[in-house]
Amino acid sequence: MPSAADLAAFGLDPSWSRMVQVPGHDGATHRWHVLDRPAEGAEGVAAATVVCLHGNPTWSFLWSRLLHELHPAYRVIAPDQLSMGWSDRVGARRYVDRVADVHDLLAALGVAGPVWLVAQDWGGAIAMGHAVAHPQQVAGLVLSNTGIAVPEGRHAPWLIRLAASHGVHRLVTRSTPLFVRGTPFLPGRPLTRVQRRALAAPYRTAGRRDGVAGFVADVPFGDLHVTKSALDRVAAALPSLRVPVRLVWGSRDPVFNDDFADDLHGRFADVQLHRIADAGHLCVLETSIAPFVEAAIAGAASGPTPAARVADVGESLWSRIEAAADSSSLAVSDAAADEAVNGAEFAERVAGFAASLHARGVRRGDRVAVLVPPGIDLIAVVYACWRIGAVTVVADRGLGLGGLGRAVRSARVKFVVGPKRAVAAARTLRWAPKATAITVGSLRGNDAPRLRELAIDAPTADDPAAVVFTSGATGPAKGVRYTHGQLCAQRDALRALYGITDGDRFVAAFAPFAVFGPALGIATGLADMDVTAPATLTAAALDEACRRIDATMVFASPAALANVLATASGPLPSLAKVRLVMSAGAPVPIETLRRLADLCPLAELCTPYGMTEVLPVADTTLTRRAAVGAGRGVCVGEPVPGCDVLIASTDAGARLQELPVGDTGEVVVHTPWMSSGYDGLWHTQQLARPTHEGRTWHRTGDVGHLDTAGHLWIEGRVVHLIHTPMGPVTPVPLEVAAEAVAGVQRAAAVGIGPRGVQQVVIVIETTADRADGPAAPELAAAVRAAAAPQPVAAVWTTRQLPVDIRHNAKIDRSALGRMMERRLSGSSR
Repeated sequence: MPSAADLAAFGLDPSWSRMVQVPGHDGATHRWHVLDRPAEGAEGVAAATVVCLHGNPTWSFLWSRLLHELHPAYRVIAPDQLSMGWSDRVGARRYVDRVADVHDLLAALGVAGPVWLVAQDWGGAIAMGHAVAHPQQVAGLVLSNTGIAVPEGRHAPWLIRLAASHGVHRLVTRSTPLFVRGTPFLPGRPLTRVQRRALAAPYRTAGRRDGVAGFVADVPFGDLHVTKSALDRVAAALPSLRVPVRLVWGSRDPVFNDDFADDLHGRFADVQLHRIADAGHLCVLETSIAPFVEAAIAGAASGPTPAARVADVGESLWSRIEAAADSSSLAVSDAAADEAVNGAEFAERVAGFAASLHARGVRRGDRVAVLVPPGIDLIAVVYACWRIGAVTVVADRGLGLGGLGRAVRSARVKFVVGPKRAVAAARTLRWAPKATAITVGSLRGNDAPRLRELAIDAPTADDPAAVVFTSGATGPAKGVRYTHGQLCAQRDALRALYGITDGDRFVAAFAPFAVFGPALGIATGLADMDVTAPATLTAAALDEACRRIDATMVFASPAALANVLATASGPLPSLAKVRLVMSAGAPVPIETLRRLADLCPLAELCTPYGMTEVLPVADTTLTRRAAVGAGRGVCVGEPVPGCDVLIASTDAGARLQELPVGDTGEVVVHTPWMSSGYDGLWHTQQLARPTHEGRTWHRTGDVGHLDTAGHLWIEGRVVHLIHTPMGPVTPVPLEVAAEAVAGVQRAAAVGIGPRGVQQVVIVIETTADRADGPAAPELAAAVRAAAAPQPVAAVWTTRQLPVDIRHNAKIDRSALGRMMERRLSGSSR
């Protein structure tokens, strides 16, 4: 048994540690080392008992973070498995014995169940075995980086095969500590030196590593291995389990990678998956999994969230393309490629692509990564996939190369479509190493029936249609799932909101928006620009795109419009004729809209508010913003028809606490066109989709308020709140005030210091001096006066505020806050 001093040095409470005499199913009595954290509920009665099972080559220390962080109402039992950690050394132990050992231990501890099993690596297989053998004793499972069988189409993990190979096995697992000491260095979030020392502590001698070697030897690499049949029996019984199973997966794990997560996801009746992109094999120690465990238990108690459904979609997404199959009118124009197609040509291309994709094996429900550059082919591939029921995974280049790779990898696509270089990169960079590659060129030139005559069943409103990705401006980009019905409802909402008719023609300076043109039945134009840098859109390029299609409508991001204004040296005759300009993706300064009005004198200038998860939410115009005047934050208008908005407490609990008019809180919305939710992020989904008054709502992550006239004002993001001694401060009102100071071009307000005592720092881009450093005294004084009565600890100038790649407009206040904390503390890092 470890000493109290050692446990304390490892960050464990020595009072949790004890040795337990356990009569075993094998007729012997064994001493188990157990970390047993009692509940702190009424009279010590636990709200639930959580039993944590480690794998190889770890011990109960693996659960040290969970022991500290899980709600005190829960009892937590974390044993060292026999021949592991500080428990008795009993020699080789087969899988069937280890499953029975768990029952022996719980009986000796007087735990009758049902318990929640939280398990990792071999512990997961053992937990599944116990659940199958004693389903009445199990309330649910939380499994992390584990498996019950090698997924179809792949081999056992190469690291394990290497460790088990003849001539290597005993050397790396028993004779030397290589296996023990190497495991904490597997890819993932780095462990601390204390954590690495603690994990290795029980295994200092070869004799104490027998269990480590035994676990590796028990991995079946062939059908004749004694454990293979036992694992197969458990695997076959998993679908019959009627308990919730939640998977928390470190996606960088080279041992149990995402293939194993997908395999387990398909084996249970009630299962949800949450991938943690930068975590690895020891995810349960690298990250805090307490919120996941608590959410799993709470979710099981409250029952499933009702799914939002669209009752009637009317026409399909491709109905207008079918209707234009004989039309010679312009359908899509691409200024960059100097290419244009009419309705008949576009319908023929979509039909040909659909038939070719189906002939290559793409079927309803299959996920297809669309890596086609912005252009006519991109739009045609998307509609071809939708027509045959495939799910488009659209991760645009605006995420950056790294973000694009993470997005495609997380979506677990079955097919990749794109030019030769893109599909080769997807395989070489292991974005989708097992996906079938299909080049766009191979889809061309095949005889195909007309679109409406395709002998392929069309998807229904409830079938999945797309996985699209958030911008990643406040963390890793998240996949958002949409059904056909939800996309149709979104199309209809936009058509009604902006009075779109068949006579409209639409220029999209943001590729994802261009996809909506054919669904709306209107001609669509793409501007000549770099989609990874919206601020590269020039006035001449936008005017030319408008000229090519005689545009009546334009969509561009705030950064794109800013550059249009900066490069407009004369009249823009085609842009001057449009009736509507829309800009979204970040707050649009009212001065930008006023200057744009000079270029577009006939246009209504609209700034729709929404997000990847639900759009539109609200809308306003330059005229209405000017009439409303200044206020706390940025006015984004009134909620659009069909969208309900409320302001709730920023506490992301299961229940919404609605706040009075005028109070600042989180913006929460409900609409028929709201997305299905997040992909592979069940915990994020559970937090973001509370039920209120019998309906499912979406927490937007934005903070703001509703005024007495019903206008919605945005004041920032929940994650960017500045937690001062006087309470939370929202950044946008301070930024708006600072940007009103002469010489300030753009501003960002961030907090530095510990939560609860943070100080406000305002960082500005100026119209003249772009040096990094403290602002000039006169300018700093003016900014402080504008922000009054809020105290401002420092005013700093910078050459360039950090912004997202997709829109070039959303300021990354989290990164900026970290940078300012380092600079103001004098750190050189």
